[in-house]
Amino acid sequence: MTHRLVVQRPGLDAAAVAEFARLVGRPPDRDRDGLAAWEPVALDADAVRALAEHQRVDAGLVPRSCRLEDFRLIAFDMDSTLITIECIDEIADFAGRKAEVAAITEAAMRGEIRDFAESLRRRVALLEGLDEAVLERVWRERLRLTPGVERLLDEAHAAGLKVLLVSGGFTYFTDRLRERLPIDFARANVLEIRDGKLTGRVLDPIVDARLKRDTVLETCAALGCTPRQAIVVGDGANDLEMMAVAGVSIAYRSKPVVRARATYSINYSGLDAILGLLR
Repeated sequence: MTHRLVVQRPGLDAAAVAEFARLVGRPPDRDRDGLAAWEPVALDADAVRALAEHQRVDAGLVPRSCRLEDFRLIAFDMDSTLITIECIDEIADFAGRKAEVAAITEAAMRGEIRDFAESLRRRVALLEGLDEAVLERVWRERLRLTPGVERLLDEAHAAGLKVLLVSGGFTYFTDRLRERLPIDFARANVLEIRDGKLTGRVLDPIVDARLKRDTVLETCAALGCTPRQAIVVGDGANDLEMMAVAGVSIAYRSKPVVRARATYSINYSGLDAILGLLR
């Protein structure tokens, strides 16, 4: 009886809660604002996962001792995690190459392309000649924050955590997100721009899976904490190495290969569902 069960979804309905109550054998200890929780519980993780999939809810069995305040760092991927878009796909739309670029992006995120750096170079090459102003249009017209991100970052800071954004995307967007959100550290790729045009090249070193992992480890060392005191949130195969070194890894609306290896998955809720798991 060392765990708590947390079930979440916007508009969580009574029928779904009742199904979990039957599994646990009693009504929830908490049931409000799209979240139901039982503590303590002794349940089979596979049974919880199967019921969550059937009810289309986010459910997690969390050690009772695991709380947000126990961690020192929370690290995020950017594209399709902290924000709702893949920036490179949206940039490519202005070159009439979105479908082509998005297909490579999707394959890379599913883990079907092992060399992320090469896949990124292939995609960026298709952007050659685009006006730099396109980046501003993507930022203004298409980039949206993932629901719940502002609440999550505010409460993470209040709990004493630092926030890291580590992205295989581009500094153009991470720099602007740092101005908008309480992000303490950021690392991303640099698009080469000359005379106001994208050259079709990305500067080395490329932020791939290994460099993402190394950035998490380096940030933990700078904070004087162990990687076990880090939470890492991602959605694609290039996030797996940094997720593997963390104390808690969270797959956010992710590819199956990521859900299979993460500590917890969030498929239906906003990013602030992390708070529901860890409080």
